[in-house]
Amino acid sequence: MTRLDKNICGDLGEALGREWLETNGLGGFASSTITGANTRRYHSLLTVATHPPVGRMVLLSKLEEAVMVDGERFEISTNEYEGATHPQGFTLLEDFRFDPFPIFTYVCGSARIEKSVFMVQDANTTVVQYKLLECDAKAAVELEVRPLIAFRDSHSTTHENSALDGSVRQESGLASVAPYAGLPRLYFAHNGFQLDEAGSWYNNFLYRAERERGLDYREDLFSPLVLRFRLSDREEATIIASTEPQKAGAAAKFRQQEIARRKGVAARGMVDDQFVRVLTTAAEAYLVRRGEGYTVMAGYPWFADWGGTR
Repeated sequence: MTRLDKNICGDLGEALGREWLETNGLGGFASSTITGANTRRYHSLLTVATHPPVGRMVLLSKLEEAVMVDGERFEISTNEYEGATHPQGFTLLEDFRFDPFPIFTYVCGSARIEKSVFMVQDANTTVVQYKLLECDAKAAVELEVRPLIAFRDSHSTTHENSALDGSVRQESGLASVAPYAGLPRLYFAHNGFQLDEAGSWYNNFLYRAERERGLDYREDLFSPLVLRFRLSDREEATIIASTEPQKAGAAAKFRQQEIARRKGVAARGMVDDQFVRVLTTAAEAYLVRRGEGYTVMAGYPWFADWGGTR
């Protein structure tokens, strides 16, 4: 288990240089910094390979999150803009760890909140969950989440436009959007108590890594909806972002399956050594499906597979 403490998490310069990666075995991935601030156009919570393992499209860029404790609002997101960082959720980030996937712990007043992110193998699906670890017994804790979507090629950036269809299709525990014709529909399975259509553009996100590369480093993202959850020690808040309809209740099964799968991968290491097991698990993330066989990705987030299949 890798753990980064408050000394790193609370230092913006240090934290923005620490990145995490989740893959799905199809060429899709989720990736960002430990602060949740995207520093690359390639960072997202759901990038899908439309022709596995290539044809990558960024669907869900990130989530804007806020925790309310007895009415006091704590913004746990972090974003960079020209000359400003807002919100500054990294100041509330107590620690970050891989266990076995990215887990973030925030302190919001008397409440400690744990957030986890993982992808489901062989599916264009990302599961995000929030758990209340501790809080004053009588405190009311709520969570507000606004998905920010991009729907563009992974090498491009999105800018505010009138062609986007911001309508939201709603069912019980499930919402979906299809902002542009010809691209996959994005589903949000959830166990929130309230969903409101938002229809708002968030403008001028700054991607420092792209600025350093001399490329387009500003992006506008669209928020189609806002979800609200009540957090307690009895139930986690769950969002499953997927190109297929899901049920929020499936998150526990997905989690157990993914933990078991990764343990199995680690156990196949050629040497009984913790470092070798970590390397084995990391290497497996680059093995992806192509047709009836498998191939190896040359690297994330830019490259596709450069070899043949087996």
